[in-house]
Amino acid sequence: MTHPNADLVRHGYHAFAKGDIPTALGLFADDIAWHVPGRSPLSGDYKGHDQVLGFFTKSMELSDGTLRIDVDEIVCEGERTVALCTVSAERNGQFWSSPEVHVWRLVNSKAVEFREFQGDQQTEDEFWSS
Repeated sequence: MTHPNADLVRHGYHAFAKGDIPTALGLFADDIAWHVPGRSPLSGDYKGHDQVLGFFTKSMELSDGTLRIDVDEIVCEGERTVALCTVSAERNGQFWSSPEVHVWRLVNSKAVEFREFQGDQQTEDEFWSS
């Protein structure tokens, strides 16, 4: 039997992959804190549905809709849910793919915090910035 938070997070990734952004946002608390490290145009701290939606929109614009997240494994303990993923996209004729770790904190069946960790921060920053 899987952890209920793992099921929620998996459902969110599945909705995002299908382009069902309202369902994905529905899994987030209204004031979700979203953190993307690095120095790319996508890096920064986002707060709430509107800013996270802006991040999603900018990600899709920069990748001409090619951004893809493949979830390899989800692990849960308490409020934390960790997704081991492979993220890929195409941009300006370049293909990029990298392992990432996404750390979610869920409270009362809602994601209240998201943190992203890249396998190769410098390469990712260069990809999104070129």
